[in-house]
Amino acid sequence: MNNKVVRNTSIIYSVIIIIVITFMVRASNNMMMTTVSLFSKYNLFFNPVEVGLTESVLAFATFITTALINSKLSVRPRRYMFILSNVVFTLILGIMEFSNFITVWIFIFIAGFAFGAIMPNIITSAGLIDDKRLRERVLGIYTLSLSVSLIAGPALESYILTFEPLRLIFLFFVPLGIVSSILSPLLKFPDEKSEIKNKKINVFREPGFRVSVYAILAYNTIFALLIAFGGIYAKSVLKLDLPQVSLLFTGFFIVSFSSRLFISYKDPGNLWHYLGTAMFITLTGIILIFFSYDYVIYIIAYLLLGIPHGVTYPLSIVSISRSFDVSYRNMANSYFFSVMMLIGMITPLLGGVIEDFIGFRNMFIFLVPVIGYLIIASYNNMKLMYKK
Repeated sequence: MNNKVVRNTSIIYSVIIIIVITFMVRASNNMMMTTVSLFSKYNLFFNPVEVGLTESVLAFATFITTALINSKLSVRPRRYMFILSNVVFTLILGIMEFSNFITVWIFIFIAGFAFGAIMPNIITSAGLIDDKRLRERVLGIYTLSLSVSLIAGPALESYILTFEPLRLIFLFFVPLGIVSSILSPLLKFPDEKSEIKNKKINVFREPGFRVSVYAILAYNTIFALLIAFGGIYAKSVLKLDLPQVSLLFTGFFIVSFSSRLFISYKDPGNLWHYLGTAMFITLTGIILIFFSYDYVIYIIAYLLLGIPHGVTYPLSIVSISRSFDVSYRNMANSYFFSVMMLIGMITPLLGGVIEDFIGFRNMFIFLVPVIGYLIIASYNNMKLMYKK
């Protein structure tokens, strides 16, 4: 067997492992992210600030792992932590149904902490291929797997909620965690020697990294609000029932998947063409939510916002892969993921406070100038990126 066949077989094997682990982990994690606010509202009877705080605690724990631990560890301990985190996350899924108003904080903190050791390493594994074109294809396949899991999770949850109470929903995702735990030792990690020189760099000075951060800030701020409060608004104000709320998220993620499918087959030469468009669509979506006095406009806004959700994340990690060689990618991916978690930590907490005063819809109009600034900042850094 020649070297090319061996190499191709190895790549296919690695991609399959990445796809399966990504699907299992992200489907169950997304279920937790979209359900913990509903669970805390309707089972534990939390007020809006406490509901927002549950999402913030989940994100804060993930931020700690990605920014302070995973980004600093060498390959071997990082691999052990990855395997252990899959097991721990699965155990949390199995005991979440026993949560009360005290233990829920412990459980979601541990779940977030474990998740933070999982996702950055999957991203890094997906970007290990040297060939730029092939690497970006694999990253595209990875993000497609994410999208499929984000569709499957809410769809499965919507079906289960037709015959089981909300409290039991976590238990049904335990098998997904078991599969990811079994496969976790098989995920490919970088060669130990490739990261020895990995410490003397300020990733935030790289224009490509700043582009990815500005783009994800523009979108994830909105997404965090939708995750924390969008389902509650749909049920409490627009009078959708819980299975319909889950279907709303399913529709959102179907649009996201379609956008990622397009990106995966389209070589994103100039990233700004796609990122800029996504950011302007985000701007349109949040204006529509402000005018969503009935569920039709709200559903249209949700579906429209699925487009930037599908485009922003994969192009952000492509921007990182173009800006850093393999020796720095774990650090860059960890910091990028920690920024996402920082958004997920701060936004629901502030959103809960603001929503208490002015309501869910009115929050979004104040985000219009923020998104406008981030569009300009992204464009300026994109020009610097292409000059380098």
